[in-house]
Amino acid sequence: MEEGRRLQQISRTAKDPVKLRRAIVVLMSAQGQTVKDITMLMQVGEDYVRDVVHAFNERGFDALDPKWRGTPRTISDQVREHICLIARTSPTDWKITAFSTWSPSKLADHLIKQKVTAAISRETLRRILRAGKVSWKPPLPGRRPPNRSSSPRCTASWRCTTPRPPTGG
Repeated sequence: MEEGRRLQQISRTAKDPVKLRRAIVVLMSAQGQTVKDITMLMQVGEDYVRDVVHAFNERGFDALDPKWRGTPRTISDQVREHICLIARTSPTDWKITAFSTWSPSKLADHLIKQKVTAAISRETLRRILRAGKVSWKPPLPGRRPPNRSSSPRCTASWRCTTPRPPTGG
């Protein structure tokens, strides 16, 4: 009875939709609903219902809390720092003359060839470089970013656009 009351309270007050759905699934199961009925009413899969009920039976109310931690890190912090160091160097420093700047795929291939990491996706590499504040995109040749501080009217980016002419309507 105590668990039932607590489940009802959670199903009424939960702000997290995952916790709410899990509490309702467990509550429906406790009320004798079949897995098929729960899946039809909640629009979830049978495996999901079974997993939630089994987890609740094993861990109790802790099983209702979603603990999104993502996948565990496979690349250590030391290796991440090493990747950032390599990304800050030029390919010519590594005796690579085919290109002058790194691209994500070229850098990933180089890291695998140098046995820094066994495998790395371009997205993981992009995240590592962003976290390490490494900008591997070179500026376009012959271009410089505009000097916004020299223009008195461009103190904020939204002020730098010309106003639209009024419509006649």
